[in-house]
Amino acid sequence: MDESQRGGRRYLRERVGATLFSRVAGPSGPANRARIHTTPGPRWFGPGRPIRTVHGDASMFIGGLSALLLQSLHPLAMAAVAAHSGFRGDPWGRLQRTSTFLAVTTYGTARDAQLAVDRVRAVHASVRGTTAAGREYHAADPHLLGWVHAAEVDSFLRAHERFGAHPLGPAGYDAYVADTARVATALGVVDPPRDRAALTALLGRYRPELEATPEALDAARFLLREPPLPRAARPPYALLAANAVALLPPWASGLLGLRPATGPAAACVRLSGHALTRSIRWALTPPPPPPPAPAP
Repeated sequence: MDESQRGGRRYLRERVGATLFSRVAGPSGPANRARIHTTPGPRWFGPGRPIRTVHGDASMFIGGLSALLLQSLHPLAMAAVAAHSGFRGDPWGRLQRTSTFLAVTTYGTARDAQLAVDRVRAVHASVRGTTAAGREYHAADPHLLGWVHAAEVDSFLRAHERFGAHPLGPAGYDAYVADTARVATALGVVDPPRDRAALTALLGRYRPELEATPEALDAARFLLREPPLPRAARPPYALLAANAVALLPPWASGLLGLRPATGPAAACVRLSGHALTRSIRWALTPPPPPPPAPAP
């Protein structure tokens, strides 16, 4: 590869990476990233912790979408999202706030992580309402927080196990669940799971409460079929969406009326997920610096 080809490849990588990062992190992304990673001070999670491995991997793109679909199945949690989050009017803003929260609590200083948690708890405290069926909800309810946490962690774990650059193995994923319990407790979750077996058991205990309400079906339709994306971005997003659906537990996709691919088509979907996450990883990893110029 000659120098012009290397330059073109570097330009493409930087352009795609900048576009992806701006979508996920927003206009304040570069400043937030610098603050999160360079501010001195103790962290909740040190280098090498599993939570850093999972949350820093491109598999989060698939896991995040799958988590939203799974979380929508709790009628009270979904009612709070539908009435108060503005996900339809400002989906990118919601994504950017969520990704920044994950980055701060995973990589930031302990002080900044606690401040981020305090802001979320203040928002949750004000989110109250009544569903169409007359059931009251409060976003600060530890039981609802427990569902949101469990669905999120399970989805991130499943995505990393399937598409992560360096899968962690059973002990590593148990340690990941234990790491996430630190953040969940700070947010108000009571006795969050600390290993995968406990996480699976907790999800099972929530299942009788879950249903595909009209709000959940509307959210799935918006996320999977009506994403606010330019035409050029829709084909790769369709691959991401297919893999997010395939990642759901069968009972969850059944409730939402989604039909994951089966047989040879399922294998093709999974291969597309690997290709997609490798491409995202390539775009978001800074390219190596060019070799030094030869001495005159």
